[in-house]
Amino acid sequence: MRFSVLASGSSGNAIYIESGQHSFLVDAGLSGRKMEELFAGIGKNMADLDGILVTHEHSDHIKGLGIVARKHKVPVYANAKTWDAMDGLVGAIPVEQRFHFDMGTVKTFGSVDIESFAVSHDAADPMFYVFHENGRKLSLITDTGYVSDRMKGVIGASDAYVFESNHDVGMLQMGRYPWSVKRRILSDVGHVSNEDAAVAMSEVMAEKPTRIYLSHLSKDNNMKALARMSVEQTLQSKGIIVGEYVDLLDTDANVPTPLVLV
Repeated sequence: MRFSVLASGSSGNAIYIESGQHSFLVDAGLSGRKMEELFAGIGKNMADLDGILVTHEHSDHIKGLGIVARKHKVPVYANAKTWDAMDGLVGAIPVEQRFHFDMGTVKTFGSVDIESFAVSHDAADPMFYVFHENGRKLSLITDTGYVSDRMKGVIGASDAYVFESNHDVGMLQMGRYPWSVKRRILSDVGHVSNEDAAVAMSEVMAEKPTRIYLSHLSKDNNMKALARMSVEQTLQSKGIIVGEYVDLLDTDANVPTPLVLV
C-alpha cells in the first residue's frame, strides 16, 4: 500500500492511496484542473481511480469532486447525510457512480479493507478512513475538534498517519479572525491545535516505526516549523523522541508528498 498527500489545508484537501490493483482518492477539494496537475506530480492518472471517498461536504474537500467524477467516470462513496448535504454543491453525479459508505463500516477492495469512523466537526455527518492491508495500517484524521477515546481506538497502532495539526492557540487568539470564527475553530466541532494533536498522537502510537504527516495546517494561524516544534516538544514530554522510531513530515497546499509505502 502506497499513498501521497496531494494537498492539505483550508485551500483544498486530497489524499491518494493505492494498493495492488486498486487506487483511491480521499476528497477532491481543489479544482478539476488543479487535481489533474497534482496527479501528474506523482505520475498517476485519475481515470485509473476505483473510487473517491468523501469525508464531508465542506468546499475544501469537495470543490473538484463533481468535475473529476463526471470526467473520469469514477465511483463516489459517501454516507447518506453527506450525500444529502452535497446536493447542489457538486452538480449531477450519475446514479451509477453514487455509492453509500455508512459510518462505522468496512468496505473491502481486493486486499485492502477501508474502515470509516466518525469525527467531531461542524458538517452533516463527517467521517474519515483507515486503510488496512496485510497487517499494515494507514489512518487519516483531520477536521475534528477533538480526538475522542473512540477515535483513538480506531486509529491506534497505525504504521502511518495523516494527522491534523491545525493551529497554534496563541496565534489564533491574537490573529485577525473575528471572534465567532475563533470560537468555532476552538470548539469541539472545529479543528485540533498542535498541542492537542500531539497529545492524541502520543496516546495512539505503538512502539514501532511510525510516520506522521502533520496536515490541515492553517495558513493564518500556524507555520510548519511551529507545528513541528510544538508536536515534537509535546511528544518528548510524553517520553516519545522524534527520530527514534517516529518521523514527523510536512504536507503542503499545492505540492504532493512523495508516493511512499505504508
